[in-house]
Amino acid sequence: MNRDIYDRSSGPLSDYLRRIDRHPLLAPAEEMALARRWRKTHDPAAARTLVLSNLRFVVKIAFEYRTYGIRLLDLVQEGNLGLLVAVDRFDPRRKNRLTTYAVWWIRAFIQEFIRRQWSMVRFGTTRAEQRCFYRLRREREKLERTGERADQDRLAAALGVKPQELGAIEARIIRRDQSLDDPAFAGADEPRSSRLADERPGPEIIVAAAELADLSRARVRRALAGLDPRERAIIEKRYLRGEGATLKELGRAFGISRERVRQLEARAKEKMRSVLVDVWEASA
Repeated sequence: MNRDIYDRSSGPLSDYLRRIDRHPLLAPAEEMALARRWRKTHDPAAARTLVLSNLRFVVKIAFEYRTYGIRLLDLVQEGNLGLLVAVDRFDPRRKNRLTTYAVWWIRAFIQEFIRRQWSMVRFGTTRAEQRCFYRLRREREKLERTGERADQDRLAAALGVKPQELGAIEARIIRRDQSLDDPAFAGADEPRSSRLADERPGPEIIVAAAELADLSRARVRRALAGLDPRERAIIEKRYLRGEGATLKELGRAFGISRERVRQLEARAKEKMRSVLVDVWEASA
């Protein structure tokens, strides 16, 4: 175990590191024997020994991802899940060490956990997004160390993606989700949501809109009252009831032609328009 990890940790992490350090590393022959026993008999004691002896390896891998702003213990926990899967699926007949096989599972679980924590919107679903998410910072630093300008074209070429594709992915990486329940600023008791403008209409606007709607309905009723029964029926069925009847349907209902219905509708509209204009002018 790298002693530097101990030096940089404290509290629960230090306690965890000391506990797992009590489990000795396995010699290759011991590891193969235990792996064969687990594969053949599913002896839980064999699997437990394989897992415990490799927990420090999970910490080593998790420590590589410490710059993503996620607690190291959380990363270790996810890596341990990957280790459990690796132990279950490890095939000793291939003559590889368990860590050689397990590293892929450990990294996969840790990386998936980081992507889930990074954004509420699912991110990293394509190979290009995953490659950029984990290699973008490293490639930029590499270019800067060699004295080259880390512009978008060079970074895109190093990552094997198109420049415009890299721009969209980088924007998603930089703009992390923020909870509305987080403090509005450092040391504040009020949440961020309390500082957001309420775009809903205020009480004055709501009351004014309701009064205007009532006034408009009253004026329409007054205009309809000035029509004869057939004209009123045409206007109501054409515009005031659901989807509205067609000229053909109204002509069939009244026993007149479609053109005659259109003429009656036009006349009714003109009557209503004159009444409504007079009402608006009188109230102005």
